Amino acid sequence: MLDRWTARWAQPPLRYLAGGLARMRITPGQVTVGGFAVGLLALPLLAGQWFGAALGVILLNRLADGLDGALARHTRRASDAGGFLDIGLDFVFYAAVVLGFALADPAANALAAAWLLFAFMGTASSFLAFAIVAARHRLERPDFPHKAFFYLDGLTEGTETILAFVAFCLWPGHFVVLSGVFTIACLITTATRLWGGYRTLRRLEGEGAGRAR
Repeated sequence: MLDRWTARWAQPPLRYLAGGLARMRITPGQVTVGGFAVGLLALPLLAGQWFGAALGVILLNRLADGLDGALARHTRRASDAGGFLDIGLDFVFYAAVVLGFALADPAANALAAAWLLFAFMGTASSFLAFAIVAARHRLERPDFPHKAFFYLDGLTEGTETILAFVAFCLWPGHFVVLSGVFTIACLITTATRLWGGYRTLRRLEGEGAGRAR
């Protein structure tokens, strides 16, 4: 919901940092993989209840997630392969953070974490499935020109996920309540994406059938 606005102010500083990385001959793939490796440190840190340190590596991972795309565009190395790697590792990272909170206090957090992972499956599958079909229909999103594929928005997007993770780390004792609220928001996102995506594709198929006549 917030990504179209946060992207506008985030892109200029990301482009500036990307210029510095380009001068150091760092590649977008290195930023993607390096950021993922740093982000995975959140799993053992959260399991050990080092929530401040976990928040630090989560934020570094999200910075790298923005930088790799900015660097790819700056160096003209943007590719489908890079976009695929980026989104694939993103979802693994998201799941690792939730698992970390489950391990931090299994008795209190495991069930809430399981529900959130269930909701993440819905948001991820609806997002990626529509992106595949959107490419076939050559759909474009002018609000997200920096994305490697069609970006299907919703109530919970990247910005909301970052904010949720920050809240989890700042108030770990309230993980069950906070994750419950975010789980409901993710389920709403899944429902609206499925319904909106289905209606959009039915309309496109109808228009294609009309032109075929």
